[in-house]
Amino acid sequence: MSDLSIATIEERIRSYEPTRYEVGEKTRLAAVAAVLRQQGSETQALFILRARKDGDPWSGHMAFPGGHKDPEDSDLQETAVRETLEELNVDLVKHGRLLGRLEHVKANPGRANIDMVVTPYVYLLEGEPEIVPNEEVADYHWGSLQKMFSGEALTSREFQVPGGTQSFPGYDVEGEIVWGLTYRVLDHFFNLLDPNWERREF
Repeated sequence: MSDLSIATIEERIRSYEPTRYEVGEKTRLAAVAAVLRQQGSETQALFILRARKDGDPWSGHMAFPGGHKDPEDSDLQETAVRETLEELNVDLVKHGRLLGRLEHVKANPGRANIDMVVTPYVYLLEGEPEIVPNEEVADYHWGSLQKMFSGEALTSREFQVPGGTQSFPGYDVEGEIVWGLTYRVLDHFFNLLDPNWERREF
């Protein structure tokens, strides 16, 4: 499949029903927004570069805008919308259209006895709202879905792990690397768009 247009993405995602994840007493819920836009022949996704912060397991990582569900949030979609507004000043109620929801992804925040599940929502950005990152965001970048899907953007990088370093695969987006949880979200997304798509590894 080479057609990653918004129309094709919307068609594929419309009838998709994500797996229901069993939520336990210690399960923490979070949501992210995969915000897309059409730029000429390319479909691009919006990523944030998280600011470096002590104690944050995702400090300095590339990610989709998002965060933990607050008690005031009526559901996880509202969490994704609220976090995008807080982090980037982009109001998806005014400037976005929901295309659908992707598979839940289990996260590992590096804390014992904590189970966290992240729900990604895919939005089409409509119009050109001004993007203004808050203090939690060091920068933002647009990445080509076509280059990621085809493997052209595939790369790897060494990261610190207990006992040393380890190489992890990811996608190069304007010199930064999308890896880890966000990389797995993209795995699910690409498999939804094309069941014959195979994840590339180093």
